[in-house]
Amino acid sequence: MTNRICLCLIALVPLAALKAQDTSVNVQGRYIQLSEVVVRSDIDVRDFIRRVQEDTTFYKAFKNLRVLSYSAINDIRMVDKRGNMVASLNSRTHQSRIGNCRTMQVLDEKTTGDIRDNEGNWNYITGQLYAALFFTNGSVCGETNIVTGAVHNVENLSGMEKHKEQLKLLFFNPGKPIPGVPFLGNKMDIFSPDAAKRYDYSIDMQRYNGQDCYVFKIKAKDDAKGSVVIDEMTTWFDPKTMDVLGRVYDMSYDAGVYDFNVHMEAQLSKYGDLLVPTLLRYNGNWGVLFKKRERGIFTATLFDFGK
Repeated sequence: MTNRICLCLIALVPLAALKAQDTSVNVQGRYIQLSEVVVRSDIDVRDFIRRVQEDTTFYKAFKNLRVLSYSAINDIRMVDKRGNMVASLNSRTHQSRIGNCRTMQVLDEKTTGDIRDNEGNWNYITGQLYAALFFTNGSVCGETNIVTGAVHNVENLSGMEKHKEQLKLLFFNPGKPIPGVPFLGNKMDIFSPDAAKRYDYSIDMQRYNGQDCYVFKIKAKDDAKGSVVIDEMTTWFDPKTMDVLGRVYDMSYDAGVYDFNVHMEAQLSKYGDLLVPTLLRYNGNWGVLFKKRERGIFTATLFDFGK
């Protein structure tokens, strides 16, 4: 009897191993680890990865802010190397969209330290970049939320305008090359066959903000740290529409003349038929040769959307 049990157990070993192997799928040289629940869902992994690579819903959600009214709570903090706050801005704002134009009203604002100079100009690039995303000066007209065919071009830009466009590329298209930033080369790449040697990929299903979602995660292998920019990125997708509902990512790199270590988180939800960001968190430490290092933390909370 004992021998029969042993023989049965031995016979089951290859089946168990086969099941374990079936959770890893090769898609164009990338091995994607699938959780058991994803395997049971009979997902088309190749099509899933293609849609992840071609996703525009994340970018579209932020473009939708240009054609909507909404309120926001803005919290910007600059800290020293010990984490002590040295400057800050906390405000409530409301953007109104009337006709083809949008304007922003500051409902309440408190500042500390040297967040701005006496003329109201930002003393920190972190503040300037936040303002480029969420603050409106005067009346801005003629904008749309169309993303098809949209091109981020930095060739004819310089100074802060160029930095703003590069930030948008970094934020809205993680994993894509950023023109005009030296020494990065292909280190932003997360999808090519060459990148597959540096990253682990996985697909799972989780509850996210009360909804069942596909979760796509990439994480740099231990021996790749320092040679890539995106260390880890997790994205939650609506399983029916493949809209991005949330994203968290960590990026770091040291090029000698500049370095950065940044953590970002975005949460999105639906307003009518439009996807919109409702929360954005940033915690970044970066420095450029011959310029003062900046350590910034900001949170944008968006609500009361309207057309």
